[in-house]
Order: sequence, then C-alpha cells, then structure tokens
Amino acid sequence: MVAINSAIEIDLTGQVCADSIGTMQYSGIGGQMDFMRGAALSDDGKPIIAITARTKKGISRIVPFLKQGAGVVTTRGHIHYVVTEYGTAYLYGKNLRQRAQELISIAHPDDREMLERAAFERFKH
Repeated sequence: MVAINSAIEIDLTGQVCADSIGTMQYSGIGGQMDFMRGAALSDDGKPIIAITARTKKGISRIVPFLKQGAGVVTTRGHIHYVVTEYGTAYLYGKNLRQRAQELISIAHPDDREMLERAAFERFKH
C-alpha cells in the first residue's frame, strides 16, 4: 500500500500538522493517520507526506516548530517519507538531529540556513 498525504507544515522532528494553521482550524479531521499507519504496516508499504517546500506566499512548510496551537495529525514516530520538489527525506528510525538534517535537505534553498541555525539551537545538547 502506498499512502500519499499532504500537510500544512512539518517541524524539524517530523511532526505533521495537516488540519490547522496555528489555532485556526483549516480543514476537518481526516483519515491521514489511518492511511499512514496502514501503509507502514503493509508489505513494502510506503507512507508518504508530499508537500511543496513553501506556500504560495513564500512561507516555509518545513519549520523549526509547529505554530502555537497547531494540531499534530501524524506523529513523528509514524513518518517515513517526506517529499518536496527538492527531494525525499527518509525519517523512520532516525534520531531527532538526523531527522532535522533530512528535512533541511529538502527545504527550499533560501530557508535552509535558518533551519540549520534552529536545528543547532534545538539539538546542541
């Protein structure tokens, strides 16, 4: 099974927000988690989050932290693949620093320096 879902934003640890922008509800509760988990458990399954690196307004979808009040739809423990127009990040089984580096590598090039600084600050200990 291959499940391809979208997201509003994803933080450097792999937490996915797909239904709210901060405290503002953007869409209804859907079945993303069910499809992601089903694909992960199926033989040769591929649970994929596919997003553009930036919104139409030029805001990064890969962020240091989800917006305050945003809901986590799919936990970082359930994320395997994240795809943007800049490549594919494989997060499953990786520690938080490794996940951040994978996600930074598929962020918009103009956002990578900011994300690297944020990752350094967050994971320096």
